[in-house]
Amino acid sequence: MQTERNTPIIPGVSFLFQDSLIELETEKSEPAPYVPKRNTKLKGDISELRVAVALAEAGYLVSKPLGENQRYDLIADDGIRLLRVQVKSGRIRRGAIAFSCCSSHGHRRTVLTSRPYIGQIELLAVYCAENRKVYVIPEAELTRTASHLRLVPPRNNMVKTIRWASKYELA
Repeated sequence: MQTERNTPIIPGVSFLFQDSLIELETEKSEPAPYVPKRNTKLKGDISELRVAVALAEAGYLVSKPLGENQRYDLIADDGIRLLRVQVKSGRIRRGAIAFSCCSSHGHRRTVLTSRPYIGQIELLAVYCAENRKVYVIPEAELTRTASHLRLVPPRNNMVKTIRWASKYELA
């Protein structure tokens, strides 16, 4: 059986429901675009590699410690001493590069804890993928949680205690 609109009739099914089914069949839907999952491990690995290359180009000998259980990611040898380097990824936010100065742990549904690197590294290197630059900050200038390196002057023109990114850029 068919109706005036040349659509099949399904016995025992409401015509409203049948019309909905027919509309769904005729609509051509595009498949949802692929959105990759956030991969923080890969992001950190890329930052480590970029920092290692920048340190090598600056004249350091660069070594990678065995395993991932140390509080530092790289060792930079300047010919006189060995420097422990912790690598972080930075993001540009409101005219500054924001980065973490500590590690955070929240495994197995425990309380999130953070551990600063004070006394355990000599340098913190930040790779910012947005401007593709590496910044190196001495451990003595780190805070306990998070920090910023300013790229542009702030809107309120207060510049007294600002850490300018250009001062820490690894050339």
